[in-house]
Amino acid sequence: MELQDYRERLDQIDGQLAELFKQRMETVKLVADYKKEHNTPVYAANRERDILYRVTGLCGPELEEYTKILYSTLLELSRDYQEGRLSTGGSPLCQKIMASAEAAAQFPSRAVVACQGIEGAYSQLACDKMFSLPQIMYCNRFEGVFRAVETGMCRYGILPVENSSAGSVTEVYDLMEKYNCKIVRSLRLKIEHCLLARPGVKLTGVKEVVAHEQALDQCSEFLKSNNIKVTVFSNNAAAAQYVSESGRDDIAAIASENCAGLYSLEVLSRRVSNTDHNYTRFICISKELEIFEGANKITFVASASHRPGSLYSLLAKFATRGLNISKLESRPIPGKDFEFRFYFDVDASVRSRDTQTILSQLEKEDFFTFLGAYSEVS
Repeated sequence: MELQDYRERLDQIDGQLAELFKQRMETVKLVADYKKEHNTPVYAANRERDILYRVTGLCGPELEEYTKILYSTLLELSRDYQEGRLSTGGSPLCQKIMASAEAAAQFPSRAVVACQGIEGAYSQLACDKMFSLPQIMYCNRFEGVFRAVETGMCRYGILPVENSSAGSVTEVYDLMEKYNCKIVRSLRLKIEHCLLARPGVKLTGVKEVVAHEQALDQCSEFLKSNNIKVTVFSNNAAAAQYVSESGRDDIAAIASENCAGLYSLEVLSRRVSNTDHNYTRFICISKELEIFEGANKITFVASASHRPGSLYSLLAKFATRGLNISKLESRPIPGKDFEFRFYFDVDASVRSRDTQTILSQLEKEDFFTFLGAYSEVS
């Protein structure tokens, strides 16, 4: 036989498999309707284990692992199909989300906004890019921003969540777990660090540099090459203000060039970052769920159940529907050893039926929190 003959034979087999798959899923649909009527859970561990044991035995030792992979995928698809049948899209969460989406308006140009730091902080720069006319309230710590929003002192808060070179701001992720706030917008801000010092100071005379720990990480190569002592500050702008008021000629701050004008400092160097491609992602949070026009990204936190393949099952819900998970971040669950929750950023619209189906399914999980639907600007 020639190669083409084998391919024709495979095409015939694929046709048979497709017809059998269709029949199987039609039967799965009937199973889902039965389970819905009798309030029976979708996942049946013993049943799936028995199926895998039986079909791998039918195919023999040589194909055992391949058969297991094939049928594990089939069972995953069957569960997802059943859950979709059982989820009507009218869950309490979806109703709340759609009510907010239907009331959508343009993102406001003016508002009272909380930022961590002082004038000149990168959070303030991000705030000015998000809002045309913000009234900024400054907080000493990230938690102060959450508290200001939660207590109604301001409508919005601006917080950094990740940097392209230094990674996630884990404190903010942990505070997202603690406070019930929602994300309403995000922004990618290019970070251009400068080394700032009092007028007349030379780079060769600088013995100490002060800055936020993220900025120190982002400029670590420059600091090591110049053998400079580092001191962590709560905020880069606060570090610049400290240098301005210190009276010292051996100290400098890492901050934006904007801080030089604000605090009467001079730029000693503009090439201090480890990379020119240095961006920080900021989020804008609100106490209430607000979904504005153009929202095309969703964020939520969920925990996978303690069974083999549970995280894969969670990821597969998005993969089978062609939805891109743009970020997946794990954070330890407080008080539990080696157990984690996962923060998801997904490129999806809450108006999509597929998105609503997935959210309705996730709402039934042991732990799931919807953190917002929003758009990202730059």
